[in-house]
Parts: sequence; C-alpha cells; structure tokens
Amino acid sequence: MFKKISALLLAAVMLLTVCAVFTSCSGDTSSLKIGVILIGDETEGYTKAHMDGIKGAAKELGIKDSQIIWKYNTLENSACLDAATDLIGQGCSLIVSNSYGHQTYMVQAAADYPDITFVSMTGDFAAISGLDNFKNGFTKVFQSRYVSGVVGGMKLKQLMDDGIVTPETTPGSFDENGNVKVGYVGAFNYAEVVSGYTAFFLGLRSVVENAVMEVNYTNSWFDIDKEAAAAEALVANGCVIIGQHADSTGAPAACERMLGDGKICYSVGYNIDMRETAPNAALISPTNTWSVFYKDLFQKALDGKASEQPADVAKGFDEDGVAVTELGTSCAPGTAEKVEEVIAAIKAGTLKVFDTSTFTVSAEQGTCTVETDAEGHVTSCKVDLSFMDWTTMTPVYVGEVVECIVDGAFSESTFRSAPYFSIRIDGIIEK
Repeated sequence: MFKKISALLLAAVMLLTVCAVFTSCSGDTSSLKIGVILIGDETEGYTKAHMDGIKGAAKELGIKDSQIIWKYNTLENSACLDAATDLIGQGCSLIVSNSYGHQTYMVQAAADYPDITFVSMTGDFAAISGLDNFKNGFTKVFQSRYVSGVVGGMKLKQLMDDGIVTPETTPGSFDENGNVKVGYVGAFNYAEVVSGYTAFFLGLRSVVENAVMEVNYTNSWFDIDKEAAAAEALVANGCVIIGQHADSTGAPAACERMLGDGKICYSVGYNIDMRETAPNAALISPTNTWSVFYKDLFQKALDGKASEQPADVAKGFDEDGVAVTELGTSCAPGTAEKVEEVIAAIKAGTLKVFDTSTFTVSAEQGTCTVETDAEGHVTSCKVDLSFMDWTTMTPVYVGEVVECIVDGAFSESTFRSAPYFSIRIDGIIEK
C-alpha cells in the first residue's frame, strides 16, 4: 500500500513538474519581472515613446503592470548601475535601459549577473562585448527621418512656388550661391544624430535640390530652452524649415511662436506628434514604434528564451518599427500621397535612403575611411565597429572594420543596430 501511494505521489509530482515547465515554455506571464531604466519620464518625448511601447507590448502579452518596475530620470552614470542592482534585488530577470549613456553601466551589471538579460537600447557594442546576456536594440529611424524630410521639402517647394520664399522677397533665406536654407536642431554630434540629420536632408533635397542645411547642437538630449534658442538662431539666419533630433518640444514651440509673429518657419519634430504644441507650424514627426521591438523581446522572456535575443536588432518600415505622425494642417497639397509613395519605395527597396548618387563629399572625414570618385560620390566607406575609449584612442572592445557601401548605398543599421553613418556630406554645415 505504501509503495502504491508513493508511486502515485511521485507521478503527481512529475506531472506537476511537466506542467510547470510546459506553462513556462508556453508563455506563462505570472513569474516574469521586467526592470526598466529610463533617462527621463513621461514629460520627455523620447522616454514617453519608450514607456508607451513597453506598456503596449505588455498589454498585448498579458503582462501585468505590477510585473514592470520603473526607474525614472536615471542619469548616465553610476546611478544606472545602482538602479540595475536594485532591480535584480527585486527579482527582475530582464532589465532594459533606454539611453546610450546607460550602456557602460549596463554591461558592468551584465558581467556581474550572467543569469539576467540586459538590453541597452541605442547601444552599440553588445555583439563584441563577449557577453551572451547583454543586448542592443534600435530602430531604422533614418527611414522615417527621410520621409519627414520629404514632407519638409514639399512645404518648402510650396513656399517657393507661391513666391513667399524667394531671393527677392526673403533674401536672408538664401546663401551666396542661391541655395535656400533649412535648419536642424541636434543634440550631439554622434553618428546617431549625423545619420538622422543626413537622412532628413536627403529627403528634403529630393524635392528641393538647391537646399542647404545648418545644424545647431545643444549638447543635451533634453533642454527646452536650448532647443528653442537653437531654433530661433536658425530662423534668424534665414532657415525656413526646422528639423530636430532632440527630445523636447522646445524647437516646435519656438517655431509656432515665431510663425505667429510673422516669420516664415515650419517645424519637423521627433518622437511625438507636435501638433498640440505647434498647431500651425508642425508638419510631421518621425517616430519609433518601440512596441514592436518590446513585444518580440518580452515574448522571448515569457518563453524562457530571453538569452536567445540577437545581440543587435533594428526594425524599420518593413517590420513597422518606425512610422510618421499625422500630417499638420500647414502641409503642402499632395503631401499625403507623396508620403505613401516614398514609404512604399523604401519597403520595396527601390529607394535607398543613403544612395551614394544623391550626395557628394569633399570634406575630410574623421571617424571613417571614405573614398570618392572624381565627382565626389562615395565609392567606399570603411567603418571600424570597435568601441573606443576616445580619451586614450584605444579600443575597449575590438570589432570588425566593415565596408558599408553595398550596391551603391551606405548600408545603415545592418552591421549593428545603432547607426554608424558619420559621413559629413556637402550642403550641411555644423555649428
């Protein structure tokens, strides 16, 4: 009798074990805890976009609010490491950070806790770190920036065709060679920003060939006053369309105010729909659809396969990883149809954002090795994917040197997820 009961108990235990394993492997949401380290909070557009993406993905997968632990306004210093350590103590098996400067501290935590998966969004050295539990992720936002540039170009062309912006009516909006000026508010001179503003400019110049662009840096990802001041300076210098790669509403708000004062200036934002901030000046914003990335990542975690997340993931229009917001009321006629056409061409591969036939290079390049033909078109661009300590000019992690010109275009966010286009093309001036 005792043997029979023991056998039954053993069978029951085995059945429960099998069921537990099966439930875990089939996506049980009850035990997963996710830690999120954020550079800002919901008041800052970039962070809000991440928060919305995480919440949207969690809702789709049945992950409860109580299973996500948030760390807001985390500086890019040892505070990030402290936050990661605290999240581990609270039982998180997956920890995500959303700012490039967090990466150095996330990798420290990953080295100390090999059973926890760490994902540093917008980071760039996971694949060469030697750690299987450290990952990077980004989007191909250069694609949506190109589209936003086309929208800016359509508006600029309308203003020129209507005689509102001409060398006679607005002489300050043209340089000595007769090129019309546009502006861009950039955070830092990182490849991420250079890639983005170049994509925006190429999109705009696909509509208005004689455009030139001035970039003003704020040296901050989020500073409403500096971004507003940068936009004001660009407009004072004659720039008509103002793009941005900075995270506040400062530039669009400044454009709205200046437009109300009679100046000619329109805004292309970033991250969020800027129409509430700038109902008359806002044209469009390129955005990242972070929920697509987070849904894939969280599903792997639910399946017990978070460690199988690729070291680099970048999603573009093909995977709905990027998008553009609804058009503003000031957009030129025909813009909606043009946007659909351009997005379809990017998806089809017939339009390549960094097509080398669309730009020339004459300036010396500092961070990549570029070769050009007699006309200045890039024929070769070799990029070292090593992660460098720029203070000592020595590699922290050694990566490959890759040829990035593929089939007549610079191949962005394919050799790693984070952008590495840092070519300074003709027609753009950095301030």
